[in-house]
Amino acid sequence: MEAHGKHLFIRFGDLWVHVHLGLFGKWRISPGAAPDVRGQIRLRLLNDSSYAELRGPTVCELLDDESKKAAVARIGPDPIKKSDPTPAWNRVERSNAAIGALLMDQKVFAGVGNIYRAEVLFRHNISPYRPGKHLSRNEFDAVWDDLVVLMTQGTKRGRIDTVRPEHLPDIMGRKPRQDRHGGEVYVYRRAGDACYLCEAEIEMNQMQARKVYWCPVCQPE
Repeated sequence: MEAHGKHLFIRFGDLWVHVHLGLFGKWRISPGAAPDVRGQIRLRLLNDSSYAELRGPTVCELLDDESKKAAVARIGPDPIKKSDPTPAWNRVERSNAAIGALLMDQKVFAGVGNIYRAEVLFRHNISPYRPGKHLSRNEFDAVWDDLVVLMTQGTKRGRIDTVRPEHLPDIMGRKPRQDRHGGEVYVYRRAGDACYLCEAEIEMNQMQARKVYWCPVCQPE
């Protein structure tokens, strides 16, 4: 089994199952005998004691070794794997697309989800709407290095915390975050609330069918 960003590759003999959950994909893994099939199941795995079902993924396909290598090659560098970020920089520096959109493009950056997108841009005072080609190499490197740290920590802790120590609730004298996602964050899912640093109102908009959050003062366009 291999993970490349949000893409999972599971080997069965000479073939690979390639899964990308996307927005709606979901695994169900349970002990016991599998129930009768209801609705659309894209993949079902069984053994004598348990079963796994996959519903609603963006990608679920069977690949041979060459096709698997080609699929991996289409995925951007992964901060968790501490990959070489040069391919991502090469695409970002030439792109008119907003950096907020590029960070969510799995062909540019592997594994960067909506929370990390919002939070890493805030931490570096970069508007999500700034075109990629308007980022300096130093800004890009700082964002990449921060993603390596934040995403690695999130994997180890099982929760996403992006607030620096000096901005934690007990230091700032504020209430801890109350949210089903857990973790302390600066802007994610805080639309309408005051920025912890400048007290401006956090804004939210749609960017490529996903909600994007930012502080208009700390992250000027």
